[in-house]
Amino acid sequence: MRNIDFAPLYRATVGFDRLADLMDRTLSADSVTSYPPYNIEKTAENAYRISVAVAGFSPDELSVEVKESTLHITARKGAEPEGRSYLHRGIATRAFERRFALADHVKVTGALHENGMLHIDLMRETPEALKPRRIEIATTRSAETKVLTAEPVEI
Repeated sequence: MRNIDFAPLYRATVGFDRLADLMDRTLSADSVTSYPPYNIEKTAENAYRISVAVAGFSPDELSVEVKESTLHITARKGAEPEGRSYLHRGIATRAFERRFALADHVKVTGALHENGMLHIDLMRETPEALKPRRIEIATTRSAETKVLTAEPVEI
């Protein structure tokens, strides 16, 4: 694997620390697993949903937690009942742990287990202090009160 040093770029990217961290994490990920499959969808202006395929797992065998701006989804399968034999076993029920980095001001609002899918709803809540606001620019003339006079115009 090739190592790339982005240190010279960091000096020119003041305030973009999360972007730099994301680049580091992406390039340093040695093994990326695709199990279980998942979708991330935007459901509204500030609402998102992560859907994870968890066929074969009950809600008791799943865990959803948020730690340090990271969403952790883990699944541990309980013991198989005795006497059950399979002719074909195609539904994977191996234990897994999936992590998602949450952006600033994104909160988990709920989780739903339905039809073999785990749906996790997210909401982005931008604080009032971070919302853009328009500032009027005053000049010395606009600060003084102007008196307008009407003059007749010849046509």
